[in-house]
Amino acid sequence: MPNSVKKQYISAQRVGGQMPPRLKLAQLPTPLQPLQRLSERLGGPKIWVKRDDLTGSVLSGNKVRKLEFSLAQALAEDCDTIITCGGVQSNHCRATALLCAQLGLHCHLVLRGNEVQVPDGNLLLDFLAGAEVSFYSTAQYQRELDNILMRVHADYKKQNRKAFIIPTGASDAIGVWGYVEACAELKQDFIQHDISPKHIICATGSGGTQAGLTAGVHRYGIDAQVWGVNVCDDEAWFLNKVNSDLVDWERRYHTGINLESLSVKVIDGYVGAGYAQAGQQIFTCIADVAKGEGLVLDPVYTGKAFYGMLDQIENGLFGDSGDIVFIHTGGVFGMFPQRSQFAF
Repeated sequence: MPNSVKKQYISAQRVGGQMPPRLKLAQLPTPLQPLQRLSERLGGPKIWVKRDDLTGSVLSGNKVRKLEFSLAQALAEDCDTIITCGGVQSNHCRATALLCAQLGLHCHLVLRGNEVQVPDGNLLLDFLAGAEVSFYSTAQYQRELDNILMRVHADYKKQNRKAFIIPTGASDAIGVWGYVEACAELKQDFIQHDISPKHIICATGSGGTQAGLTAGVHRYGIDAQVWGVNVCDDEAWFLNKVNSDLVDWERRYHTGINLESLSVKVIDGYVGAGYAQAGQQIFTCIADVAKGEGLVLDPVYTGKAFYGMLDQIENGLFGDSGDIVFIHTGGVFGMFPQRSQFAF
């Protein structure tokens, strides 16, 4: 491993008998900001936004926190190639491609969807970062993803390269650490602003961010319920996925947390027509929040989750007072390919 990369390692707190490696890749801490005008207009609890869309510029979003651990593990295993997967407009794939370029690693992206003639949004950044990209139809991707990843891995082995596979969204036992440790930051945010939020809301698309937050509030003594607003699949799928990630995390790292004491909750009903397919009400919400608060959401993740949060505020789920926190997980580049959906 080059010395320049070694210097990016930061101390990891001892966890049981192991110490997970971590790279310093995100611009941290990210700010916690109140949405004063929107909160006053709604007349309910005060809304705060954890600005994880500011973890970097083109490296923005929640995936960078997870990749600090995933890529550190890859380097610890002396890998020179990263293989990962996602949709054509995957924020995770874009962040992985750019970080691989930064670290001098080869990146191979397995993308769900047809090849496009003129790359836009995240896909444009994938190519700019020099990633090798393979496209698969949605049907083949869903049917054969695990086999596809293993074939790509085997191909690199034949080339005498050592490849490391990161799953969708870096949502696995390693990636869980990203938002476990984000909770240490949130705890300091709450002290700084003298607030005690009872609810933390995030978009959940592959489950890893929600899993990390759910374990993290317990680990760092934050008395708050984490809610994931699913942007695909359904409540049952995410309850299973988040709990499975937490079981794998505890099995690998032996943190001592009693998983039965953790509360995994999902707010269903805002998926719309499917993943990356938003209805007009979501685009209207995105435009209203941008105009009213200068906060830019996206139609794939945060737009759906934010709209769901606002709807549930009006329905009384979070009470009529106090503070709630929305985790802005980024995704702005995925908005550009859907620009025609905005009324203006």
